[in-house]
Amino acid sequence: MARARTSRSAPSRARLPWRRRLVLALKLALVAGLLAFAALLTAVYIARSQLPSFESLKSSPNGQMIRVHAADGSVLVSLGPSYGEWLSYDRIPAVMREATIAVEDRRFRSHIGVDPIGIGRSLWVNYERGRRVQGASTITQQLARNIFLNNQKKFGRKFREGILALALERKFTKAQVLELYLNKVYYGGGAYGIDAASRKFFGHGAGELSLAEAAVIAGLVKAPSNYSPTADAEAAVGRAGVVIQQMVRNGFISVSEAREANDVGVKLAPAPRQNSVRYFTDWALPQLDLLIDETEKPLEVWTTLDPAMQRVADTAVRANVPKGAQGALVAIDRDGSVRAMVGGTDYVSSIYNRATQAQRQPGSAFKLFVYLAALEAGRTPEDRELDAPVTIDGWSPRNDSRRFSGEVTLRTAFAYSLNTIAAKLGQAVGFQTVADMARRFGITTTVNTHPSMVLGTSDVRLIDMTRAFASVGNKGVAVIPFGITRVTAEGEEIYRHEVDRSQVLVAPNVAAQMTDLLQTTVNTGTGRAAQIGRPVAGKTGTTTSSKDGWFLGFSSGLTTGVWMGRDDARPIAGLHGGTAPARAFQQFMSKAVATRPIEQFETAVTLPEAQLEPDAESYYSAPDNSTFVDEDGYGPTTPGDPQDQAPVFGPERPVVQPLPPSEDGEQPRRDDERLDQDWLDRVTGQQRRDAVRTPSPRANVPPAQSAGERPNQ
Repeated sequence: MARARTSRSAPSRARLPWRRRLVLALKLALVAGLLAFAALLTAVYIARSQLPSFESLKSSPNGQMIRVHAADGSVLVSLGPSYGEWLSYDRIPAVMREATIAVEDRRFRSHIGVDPIGIGRSLWVNYERGRRVQGASTITQQLARNIFLNNQKKFGRKFREGILALALERKFTKAQVLELYLNKVYYGGGAYGIDAASRKFFGHGAGELSLAEAAVIAGLVKAPSNYSPTADAEAAVGRAGVVIQQMVRNGFISVSEAREANDVGVKLAPAPRQNSVRYFTDWALPQLDLLIDETEKPLEVWTTLDPAMQRVADTAVRANVPKGAQGALVAIDRDGSVRAMVGGTDYVSSIYNRATQAQRQPGSAFKLFVYLAALEAGRTPEDRELDAPVTIDGWSPRNDSRRFSGEVTLRTAFAYSLNTIAAKLGQAVGFQTVADMARRFGITTTVNTHPSMVLGTSDVRLIDMTRAFASVGNKGVAVIPFGITRVTAEGEEIYRHEVDRSQVLVAPNVAAQMTDLLQTTVNTGTGRAAQIGRPVAGKTGTTTSSKDGWFLGFSSGLTTGVWMGRDDARPIAGLHGGTAPARAFQQFMSKAVATRPIEQFETAVTLPEAQLEPDAESYYSAPDNSTFVDEDGYGPTTPGDPQDQAPVFGPERPVVQPLPPSEDGEQPRRDDERLDQDWLDRVTGQQRRDAVRTPSPRANVPPAQSAGERPNQ
């Protein structure tokens, strides 16, 4: 018996240490739990003591707001976060509060800031699905994250988020937490808070939200980009349906109310058109990083853009750009202020700014720098040069007419864009000198110094070329484009632009002589389509196979540059500087300067030599002489080539059919190619000069309008 008793007590004594260990472990766990709970309470109350006040949280920004004003003070665009009116809890529609609670945190009114039941449910669902498909963040946790933390999915951040959520619930009431959340949460499209979202998507304040509209907004929090009504209306409505179902399930609305909301639906406010103004703001606003240091306070940015000019510029480009092509326009005032900027035909389809970013060959428009260098070297518009074959370092340029005119004045050579004369001038002054002149006038791209550079074979930007022409029009004083006039932050001016008028690029007499040449181009040369009924000076430019068309000119203190072409640089039939670009210039400038005083240039229009009797294309404002010249200065050589049959533009002009080439390859002259001197006098508004020889009468030529009239379009 004793042996049996002993055998039964041995296992009991053996089990006793395990029980003691278990009890000890439970006691230690309880102590650890109590210590952890105490630490948690300590952390929560420390966080609570450090939380800002309710009023401070209401006024704290979510990011820097930038509002951009036009020159007339009107708002062009608001960028960055957008805030509507702050709505107190009692002014927030009940359907908005209930929709948010139903879809984001249905136990919001009962948990302590963190929802253990929700966490458990989320873990189970994610385990069953094998991936993370459901979160467990409460409204309070989301508020803590939006205000104090970031969106990194790390344990440390989630732990801090939980501490802050508990602290927020200890410091503020449920109503205050929900008020902060609904006024500060991000709803997409730059809209923070329900009022900004309501105004953006529905065109009215949040105080007027219907059940269906509230469901749409509440559904945006999960994925603002995916469910944005402006991005995907169908997805937004589908998500709203889920919200309404949750509202029914949680007893916030009845089935009949849900059915009525689904039947009525929502009417979205039309999205604001992303017009060409954005090309300007995209160019101007990055300059703020260089102008100011303020990165937090809301900014009011005042710019140079003239809304009326911008509308006219947009219309002019769209109305004249060839099908399948792009167009760009820049208008710069005499002080450098950019009044209009169009970087393409449609900002929504392409934000690429062809006015400031694209680099294209300017063709004969580049001859501006060749003649500036020659004039500065002492040449004058009346100086004579021999238009004859020339070879420079193995390069032999020729004129588009494939003829040579003998001795001509520089005025005539510029008006009719004779390539041989440009090449000789470039050689005489030095091609490096021409390149230096281009850089002096603001060309920021690389300029090559090969002889063919005089024909515009270096890529340039439209805004740089426009700046160069503006500096000529400003009597040789540098014009530096700018778009921002002043910046204020919370009413305090932190930047104001000062115009620099100290940089003299060329002597006034050189600029005046260049203006003389540019006037001639518009009045009698390749730029006649750009006439606007007041003094205009300008130049056309066309590149190989009509890949690019340019017109740049100035009048009444405003300088405008126009470029047209394809982004892929493919040829465009019929595109020349004197056609679509010149017409866009004319359409824009005639309205842009309509209210400005008429300004006469210091030099009167001077008639080029008529004795040259250039080919009809030169007189009829067809392509300039670089149109069909390749980068080496050569033109077409095959008789009958379609390029030789370039259309003649300008309805007031007679079409002269070309005659078959003679045996030596020269295009023969015909009597009706000769210009009537009376017509030339009417064009220029001058009497015939003795130095000009009277050509033979032109047969059946209708009278042309005077220089003061606008050309037909």
